[in-house]
This record gives sequence, structure tokens and C-alpha cells, in this order.
Amino acid sequence: MIVVTTPTGQIGRLVLDRLLDSPDATPGIRVIARDPDRLPARVREHVEVVQGSHADPAVLKEACAGADRVFWLVPPMPSTDSVEDHFHAFTGALCEAIGSQGIERVVAVSSLGRGIAENAGQISASLAMDDTIAATGVHYRALCAPFLMENFLRHTESLATGGALPIALAPDRVLRTCAVADIATTAARLLLDTTWTGRADVPLVGPDDLTLEDMAQIIADVLDRPVHMKPVTSTDQKQMLLNRGMSEAWAQAYADMVNAQNDQGLYGATAPSTPEEAPTSFRQWCEEVLKPAVLA
Repeated sequence: MIVVTTPTGQIGRLVLDRLLDSPDATPGIRVIARDPDRLPARVREHVEVVQGSHADPAVLKEACAGADRVFWLVPPMPSTDSVEDHFHAFTGALCEAIGSQGIERVVAVSSLGRGIAENAGQISASLAMDDTIAATGVHYRALCAPFLMENFLRHTESLATGGALPIALAPDRVLRTCAVADIATTAARLLLDTTWTGRADVPLVGPDDLTLEDMAQIIADVLDRPVHMKPVTSTDQKQMLLNRGMSEAWAQAYADMVNAQNDQGLYGATAPSTPEEAPTSFRQWCEEVLKPAVLA
């Protein structure tokens, strides 16, 4: 039995699709969903559903009963008073379930930056999560992604109207990227494979060697309209998040994450690409995902 968390989320829903599209030998699938009504009919017809949050130990215990594999993702919580406490609540519930339910393998979404990141907000919290889960002795794979291409989907309105893209990351440095589809494909492959053991990071770095300025040019080419980055400071970025109603803790952690990426080079040119795991190029993603979203 495979348990899938965040089945309606950006990555979780794609993991679920790939599992459902796999051959008939696929084991049973159980999902944890706060709102089961958001699950597509196809999903509800072919999986077991446990309603609730996977931060709730009782919910996680019910979902993991008889299961041996878990796809794990801590969802963002922009209203939280503490990013560390938010990750700890979810991670603690999983560790409890691992100890009581006999979970053998966990595949989790994490980040590049191990051994480098310091005071890096959500990145640091993700890396600490990996250490805590792996310490249980469960077989563990951390899917370590850099900057997600899907972050540009937050700016579809600006792109549709010709506006600038406010970016606090250095525009003239190489920024490694990854498409969430590649994360989902790798996650599903690992969940269906019961031969791997131990702990390992799985870097998921796309094939490109691009700066944000290069990406802006590619977006402009694909959309056939002018596009440019508008550099802002991490302080400006934090204020924008606060203006959208995010908590002080979440906005500050985001600013810390941006500063760490700029100052420590977590997602920079020194991170080698892994096209065998993350084959999607930025131009391909723009043509297949960004352009339809902007046109819509």
C-alpha cells in the first residue's frame, strides 16, 4: 500500500496521476485529503481516501495502517507563526507513524543545499525534516529540487498584461531550475520500486544553464511579447508577502531563503544538472505549461 500526501497539490496530484497510470501491478493507493471533494472523480474511484491533515497523528496512523510506502510533502502554511514549528508538527506525526505502523520507505520533497544552507528559511526547515525522518531508520529518498519553474505561474497576470516580474534573486547569475512534472515522475518511480534501501538525496536539476535574464528572454520568445525582470530586494519581497496577508514568520523565512540563495549559491552554477532525472528544459516548460496558463 502506498500513501500519498497532498493529493490535490501541485506535485502530489501529479505523483498520484503517474501511480494511477502505471501497470495493473501497482499496489493499493491511499490518499490523505483535507477536502476529498477536490479529488477528481477518477481518483476517488481508484484510491482509498482518509480525510484530514497529515499533521494529525491520528489521521496519519489511520492512513498508514497496512501501508509500506509514503510520498511525503509538507505543504506551505503562509499563516504560520513559526516555519520550524510548522515543519516539526508534520514531521513528528510521520515519525510516530513510521514507528507504529511499519512504514518501510519514504519519498519526500526537499531541496538542494545540504551541507551549505544556513539560515535559509523554508530550505533549512526542509533539510532538517530530512534528518529527522531518516533518523528513524526508515529507507529514505529526499527529492532535492532547486528553483521550481512553476514559481513563474504566480506571475501569469503580469505576463498577460505586459508587466514586469519582481524578482529578488540575482538576475545575472545562473539559477538552476526544475519542473514539478519531473519531481512527480521520479517520486512515482521510487514509490513503485521496493529494491532501494538506506538514505540518499536525489538531486533534480534541469538541463539548463540560465540566468533569470536568460529566462526572461525565453519567456518573451515563447509568449511573443516583451518580458523583463524587475529586481527587488529581499526586504521588498517580504513586504509584498505581508501585503498579501502572509504571516511575519513566513515572510521573513522567505526573505531568509532568498538571501541564502543569493549569498550561498544554493541553486547556482555549482549545482550540476541531472537531465536523467530532470529532463525538462525551461523553454519546453514555457511552451507546454506557462504559455497555456498565460493565454488562459
